[in-house]
Amino acid sequence: MSSPASAPERSRVPLFATMNRIPGGLMLIPLVLGSVIGTFAPDALGIGSFTTALFQDSALPLIALLIFATGTQVTLRTSGPVLAHTGVILLFKSLIPAGLIVLLGLAVGIDGFWGLSILGLLAAFDNSNGGLWLAFTGKYGDSRDRGAYMASAINDGPFFSLLFLGASGLGDIPVLTLVAAIVPFLLGALVGNLDPQWREVLRPVPNIVIPFFAFALGTGIDLGAVVTGGIGGIAVGVAVVLITGSLVYIGYRFVLRRGRKAGIGFASATTAGNAIATPGIVAAADPRFAEFAGTATAQVAASALVTAILAPIVASFVLKRAGGLTTEDEVGVPVATVTEPAHEAPDRGAPGPDTPGPDPSGPGGRTTGDGR
Repeated sequence: MSSPASAPERSRVPLFATMNRIPGGLMLIPLVLGSVIGTFAPDALGIGSFTTALFQDSALPLIALLIFATGTQVTLRTSGPVLAHTGVILLFKSLIPAGLIVLLGLAVGIDGFWGLSILGLLAAFDNSNGGLWLAFTGKYGDSRDRGAYMASAINDGPFFSLLFLGASGLGDIPVLTLVAAIVPFLLGALVGNLDPQWREVLRPVPNIVIPFFAFALGTGIDLGAVVTGGIGGIAVGVAVVLITGSLVYIGYRFVLRRGRKAGIGFASATTAGNAIATPGIVAAADPRFAEFAGTATAQVAASALVTAILAPIVASFVLKRAGGLTTEDEVGVPVATVTEPAHEAPDRGAPGPDTPGPDPSGPGGRTTGDGR
């Protein structure tokens, strides 16, 4: 019997449990808090030393640690499915949407329509928020989903926007930057396969680092820019979730055949925070887009915040309707119970050679472990 000292301490204020009850809450709540502070008190976290290092400048190193830890969970046995999931997300989240927007641009011109520029649409649609994907799949997905983070590493930044806009040298993709984004994952996979103990040591990393890097990312989102983006930016965000989320859902359901877990695909339907800088980068490379850069930046910023809130909510709703809103631990319990037929249950109650038999005076005499 465990002593009172070994019993888990009850939370006086269940902060972690409350965050976990909200879809994507482990990332979403710190992200919003960070954006509030970054907007209304931008200098509060700039006092230097460990405060600035942890709460303002920690996003990239902590995401890198999370990527490394995710890599350790990918074994040689699961590497094939991971690559398949990565390919599906890249195809349905980035390549197909970017192709459709380019076709739209050819039809209406780079001016866009209804105040939405082609530049803003492309920058919002062709990438995804890898941190939110890891946060959501860390709870409701498995190693195949988490390993598919590589799709976010590839579509992060202006790469696909430059590639699909083409012309005037915009197709020159910095390959070294792309490689640098994937190296931590590959090193993690190498370490995890050489020494499985590292896999166990790093398993809790997502719950530790996600709230901190989400807060740091949030400090870089100016709510003023979100307001400036207005209805157009909100509309872009909603469209990103519904259109790209539906496409990835189709890929998850009919290509990967994930059944009730196909709703996870909607968690990829986001706009990365890094995409806010894409319109400026494109405008610097091709002056034709300079006049659209300001509006596009505001709309992409709005889309980044809207999708961070909406995508996990929609993903959770779809998963719940399909009966797939379960964690890996919850999935394992009923499966183990159902797959052991009652008539094959071991006779745990039968006495062994050194075990005295049951009291013959008891009702029913000798009993077996299954109660018969």
